[in-house]
Amino acid sequence: MSGILEVSGEWLALREPEDADARSRDLALAAAAMLPKGPIVVHDLGSGTGSMMRWLAPLLPGPQTWILHDWNAGLLERAIDGVRPSDRDNAAISVYSQTGNLANLRPTDLAGSSLVTVSALLDVLTSRETHAIVNACVGARSPALFALSVTGDVRLSPRDERDAAFEHAFNAHQLREADGRQHLGRYGAPIARGLFAQAGWHVRPSTTVWRLDHRRPRLLSEWFHGRVDAAVEQDPGLRANATGYRQLRTSQIERGELAAHVSHVDLLAWPRR
Repeated sequence: MSGILEVSGEWLALREPEDADARSRDLALAAAAMLPKGPIVVHDLGSGTGSMMRWLAPLLPGPQTWILHDWNAGLLERAIDGVRPSDRDNAAISVYSQTGNLANLRPTDLAGSSLVTVSALLDVLTSRETHAIVNACVGARSPALFALSVTGDVRLSPRDERDAAFEHAFNAHQLREADGRQHLGRYGAPIARGLFAQAGWHVRPSTTVWRLDHRRPRLLSEWFHGRVDAAVEQDPGLRANATGYRQLRTSQIERGELAAHVSHVDLLAWPRR
């Protein structure tokens, strides 16, 4: 996955509790019901520090083996060295890592997989990478659970007349070309869903939402300011309004008055028998 946007372990740690609250438990349990009896193997693509594993492993039967794929060896090292979850029967799981580029993923790389997982990744992938992931899942006939793909829809409360302009610029920034890679942004999940459907697979979506408010003010603040930074980078004309906009929203965060609903979609895809 070389070339994908750098993501810090600190940001992943900050967002992990909200990710855990937002992911679709219904789809996770539906995926669990599809798994074969006996040992299962889960390939987690773009695993980062392993948050998907820590959330999902306790919902799945064992024995479990997880293979974590990421281009960032440092994040994989943190995942391997960190606290490992147990399966739903409280038994230990096995964890291995694999560093590589998802654009080169092949069905043989997923041979023997019981489930493929992805979390908060599709928006930063390219068309080639998304095609490779779907083709690999289809070729290996492995069900896939794709969680927390952004839709581009955000609702801030209280509203401000500047919200729409910054949202438009941020969504455009998500679609930018960076280092020769054209990101899919909010179209990542629909494209993946369409590719699975073209392959004749069942696809079940579920709307999932980040609910950011006074309960996690640091996450709300980091998310908001990162969003404004990206919007201004995309449209420098917003710079004149950014200072006042930041001041207003920062004061609201400090007083516990700002809330943000950030829409995502989760997908569960599985082959027709």
